[in-house]
Amino acid sequence: MTERFSAREAIALAGDDFRELPVPMRVFKPDGPLSWQGYDDSRRRAVTRTGEDESVVCGTAVIGGTRAVLIAFEFGYLGGSLGERTGDRVEAAYTHAREHRLPVVSLVATGGSRMQEGMLALTQLQRVARQSALAREAGLPQIAVLRDPTTGGGWATLGAGADVTLALPGSQVGFAGSRVRPPGADPAAYTAEAQVAAGAVDAVVREEELRETLALWLALLSAPAAEAGGEAEPKSEPDAESGPDSKSKSDSKSTSKSKSKSEVEVEPVPPPPALGAPGLPATGWDAVRHARSPERPRAAAYLDAYFSRRAAISGDRCGGSDDGMLCGFGSGPAGRTVAYAAQCGTATRPAGYRTAARLIRLAGRLGVPVLTLVDTPGAANDAQAERQGAGSAIADLFAAVATARTPVTTLVIGEGGSGGALALAAPGNTWATPDSYFSVIAPELAAAILKRPTSEVHATADQLHIRPQDLVELGVVRGIVEQPCGSS
Repeated sequence: MTERFSAREAIALAGDDFRELPVPMRVFKPDGPLSWQGYDDSRRRAVTRTGEDESVVCGTAVIGGTRAVLIAFEFGYLGGSLGERTGDRVEAAYTHAREHRLPVVSLVATGGSRMQEGMLALTQLQRVARQSALAREAGLPQIAVLRDPTTGGGWATLGAGADVTLALPGSQVGFAGSRVRPPGADPAAYTAEAQVAAGAVDAVVREEELRETLALWLALLSAPAAEAGGEAEPKSEPDAESGPDSKSKSDSKSTSKSKSKSEVEVEPVPPPPALGAPGLPATGWDAVRHARSPERPRAAAYLDAYFSRRAAISGDRCGGSDDGMLCGFGSGPAGRTVAYAAQCGTATRPAGYRTAARLIRLAGRLGVPVLTLVDTPGAANDAQAERQGAGSAIADLFAAVATARTPVTTLVIGEGGSGGALALAAPGNTWATPDSYFSVIAPELAAAILKRPTSEVHATADQLHIRPQDLVELGVVRGIVEQPCGSS
């Protein structure tokens, strides 16, 4: 059975030097806003049972050297449900994060909105969503850790709405809680592991690895903020006496203050050096043969050589994932944080394109440059891919690259198969390795469309001008990268 941690235990798992934030004051009339009979008694029992006076504990902690705002849910307090006072505290925590330019880590364990406060409780989701959006506009990283259970509105806001979503093993995760699911619903679908497979969660992380994993993510995602001017001078704490009806005066103030982060000039990163054979192909078919060679270095080799450490995101948040598209953030040249999206030589699925688009947009919000590695025979074109929206997924990636807020650098490391490859390529900043090619269509398919015999496939490859040196001459790529000095 999955171990359930209290809010304080979860905080201790995540970081050190926890400092609780001041608690906004709200006075309820007897039995709450709906005069729900027995509500006061239920809350008193919850306080006795947990030692907490509300379902969430908010403060700051140091995680691997990075101070972050922590929002930790206490499931033992009325099922970790969201009520008006929960919303007050979450809003105050996000306000503190914006004023001090701190990342936000949510340790979620909730059953949803609090029935005893009716629609007033449900509308707290709008407050939480607004605070998350303000943090996003301010360029602050948001990481969620899903504990057992994470259901209802807490999953649909702080959980699924985070930039990076992690989960503890075996945790119940889903919009529908166990008591409200349809009869006969497969419980295995409502697990952290199932949500990873469905592209809704980035990774399952064991308890003993949580602190190290969070430290890596915070180091990678917080570095651009420091490069853009560092942490803001500490401000006074949010007014603990401010009522929930008073609009947070710092909403617009802190957002405009942090606006400069996205305006800071971000330099593009250099392409990685070539890892494969150094010689250029003599013919178009030689280029195809070299790119298709099973001995040629693939994306994982390039990423290992380029990054000293990296952390992966997974899934398109639309129900799918693609193992043939590696996406994440890493510590690149000179320790600089770089986002990466890399094809692995397989036909790219719609979920892969959507995950890459998600990555590029996230990198733009955080002020992180992007590296993409092109290596695919083309987009998956089977019936399932069409049903999954291949066309719209590719269009979305084209749009993400075209409107990227930070520079994108592309290296073609193998096959550049038509539009399925071009969608990941940066206009004006694409490079090629000697053992790669880029083509409007595969030579075999071109010959078939032109009704040429197979004996003319090689000649067709020459006609397409797909060699790296041809691409440079055509102005399609900027240059051909060489092997590192001293390589044989």
